[in-house]
Amino acid sequence: MPVPLYQAKADFFRTLGHPVRIQVLELLRQGPRPVRDLLTEIDVEASSLSQQLAVLRRAGIVSATRDGATVVYELSSPDVAHLLIDARRILTDMLADQGELLAELRAEGRAVG
Repeated sequence: MPVPLYQAKADFFRTLGHPVRIQVLELLRQGPRPVRDLLTEIDVEASSLSQQLAVLRRAGIVSATRDGATVVYELSSPDVAHLLIDARRILTDMLADQGELLAELRAEGRAVG
């Protein structure tokens, strides 16, 4: 029985739902990177990074190629980079709205106090 689309989407977003995975994807958005470079950029143990890369690879979000002893990761689709950019824009808009509300509350508080 096929998985409903809403379930597939939920599974996809659950896969993205880890800070290390998001850090990896943000770095890979800039282009392919060897694991050693990812380790330099992300404050995490090598075994933990390896686990998170495996999750992303199994989900088909990243792909890996071997160049001798070096494993290089890259985004499997430019759409992943677009998703990260869209998420940043959405978060920026949400925070801007919260900032406006906070400013209104502060102004109201000064008027009352």
